[in-house]
Amino acid sequence: MINAFAPAHLRIGGAALVFLISLTVYLLTLAPTVTFVDSGELIVAARFLGVAHPPGFPLYILPAHLATLVPIGNIAQRVNFASALFAALAVAFLYLIVIEALACSVHANRNASRTADRFASGGGKRAKAGRKSARLIVEAEGDRSLFTFVPALVAALLLAFSRTFWSFATVAEVYTLNTLLIIIIFYLLFRWRASGSDRSLYTAAFLFGIALGVHHATVALTLPAMVVLVYRTAHWNFFKSKRLLWAGLISFGALFLVYAYLPIAASRQPLLNWGNPRTLQTLWRHVTGHQYQVFFSSSPAQIANQAMEFSKLAAHEFNPAWLPVVFVFLALGLVELFSRDRTTFWFLVLVVMADLVYSLNYEIAEDKGAYYLPAFIAAAITAGFGARFLLRVAIRRAANRPVLPAAASVLVLLLPAITFAGNFPFCNRHNFRLASDYVANIQGPIAPHGMLLTSDWQVYSPLLYLREVEQQRRDVVAVDVKMLRRSWYYDYLKAEYPDLINENQNAVESFLAELRHWEQDPQAFAKSPALNKRINDRFHEMILSFVSTHLRQAPVYITVEVGTGTMGEDAELRQTLIHKYQLVPQGLVFQLATDHNFQADYGAELVTRGLADGAFRFADDDVVMLKVFPAYVNMLINRGKYLEAYGRYDEAMQSYGRALALEPASAVAQQALNELRRTHNRN
Repeated sequence: MINAFAPAHLRIGGAALVFLISLTVYLLTLAPTVTFVDSGELIVAARFLGVAHPPGFPLYILPAHLATLVPIGNIAQRVNFASALFAALAVAFLYLIVIEALACSVHANRNASRTADRFASGGGKRAKAGRKSARLIVEAEGDRSLFTFVPALVAALLLAFSRTFWSFATVAEVYTLNTLLIIIIFYLLFRWRASGSDRSLYTAAFLFGIALGVHHATVALTLPAMVVLVYRTAHWNFFKSKRLLWAGLISFGALFLVYAYLPIAASRQPLLNWGNPRTLQTLWRHVTGHQYQVFFSSSPAQIANQAMEFSKLAAHEFNPAWLPVVFVFLALGLVELFSRDRTTFWFLVLVVMADLVYSLNYEIAEDKGAYYLPAFIAAAITAGFGARFLLRVAIRRAANRPVLPAAASVLVLLLPAITFAGNFPFCNRHNFRLASDYVANIQGPIAPHGMLLTSDWQVYSPLLYLREVEQQRRDVVAVDVKMLRRSWYYDYLKAEYPDLINENQNAVESFLAELRHWEQDPQAFAKSPALNKRINDRFHEMILSFVSTHLRQAPVYITVEVGTGTMGEDAELRQTLIHKYQLVPQGLVFQLATDHNFQADYGAELVTRGLADGAFRFADDDVVMLKVFPAYVNMLINRGKYLEAYGRYDEAMQSYGRALALEPASAVAQQALNELRRTHNRN
């Protein structure tokens, strides 16, 4: 059924236009290789049809795998392009949602006005109401191009250029596919609301089921809003009918279908088999994200902290924080919706409320913005209605000033232009090679067949891609210390580093016995200090066994967070290591030395392109600023202290100087340099 409110050329042509605009922007700002956070792991899982971290994202893995088969560019670029394609399609469907919502709004006004119109010929308040309703319809139908195309264009491009969504559109991540599915479901529900076609309803139910196979938390959060939309459209009759049963069966069937991938993939023993979800128990734990449930808390302190983080995020999502013009459009949009279409109003409000209730109780890590994408979708749609409000006012006053509608159109279209200009420096990932450079800098000092121990996901995730897909430095035995606390990880180690497991069989089996006990009954360890001490002791014994056996054939290295004990459990591990070994700073790693003789630097300069040269801009909470950048600065300072301890003062000054060149505001580097100059009379 074609929406009579919007001619076909406005629907199809407008959707095609925003698709092409957004896809072009995404391609021009696309990352050329692997990036940080989960990018490397997801590409490896997609390339080898494996199982990614909980909940496994089976619906993402399959199309991402198809993208890896396209013979253009490197494999990371192909998966990055898939994210861009999903994002551009999401923008196009959001345009269509606004078209449908506007049509529903006009239809609701028609129905509401029929009763009032009967009194329009009389006098008094009822006559006034009737004349007002008639005028609203005339306005709505008077200039369809202006009243549909411009608000829908504003909403679609707002989402396209919003900081969070755009940032995921240029890298390998699950969130643009997740957003696309959410938006298509919304679109189908609005189509059902307008046409009454059960085909749209059942298609939405099917997509809801399979969408739970991407990022199920954010998809499920939209369910209360959907229920309200269905109720306000079909009332209680729907919930008493077989249509509800059929919709539920279709959703559950789709959910079962998509998650069947996990045990099937796990049974193949793929390269990356996170959680090894072959049994009902392991499948349930994986799908429900059991390992992340510790991050849920309803404490007032956490809620307040997350609320503050969300406020910061929202302030610059659609515009620079110093120009909060989008909030004006949001306020006008809420007024417009409340007065003209309560169903859409409550639908969007509930999307935001459910999203915030969940996310404010969850201690979100690096990808915190992704959890707020449903709220940002609702905000973009609402802003589109705010644009419609301004256009309606301009048209109403166009009799005396004919230029007003055109001027208002230009004004509202400035909003996505402001969004684009404000977020481009933060979302442009063209020539972004920081992750691959970071791994190269870390592996640079590592001798052939050396071992690397790290607990930094910003190291290990891109390293997985570069090792397993690009086949770089396969001689390095790279081990994620945190993953060693997951029993499934040992299958990967046995496949990739059989000598490591065979040479340390007793220590590994001793720890695994405790680990499997913990995985079955973690509460027992939480309640028993003795059990907790025993599993930690055996863990450290295993690490020391890895180090001592490997040192017989090649050096062992650790990354900065392990060497300085700055990441939780690493503090205890650091004490265990420094009790037996000297930590020698080499580039971005510490080498574990059995003696205290001076060791010269490995001789290569760190590659820092894009890190502090202004090529890219990073928000304060970006992982580059929180983890990567400090690693460069801290290791240069550590190298300076090491050189200073061995009397190499000039070289120490140079190392402190390089740290200050990267971070002029580093008080630690400046203090170390000043003390060196003062105590050793160096200039």
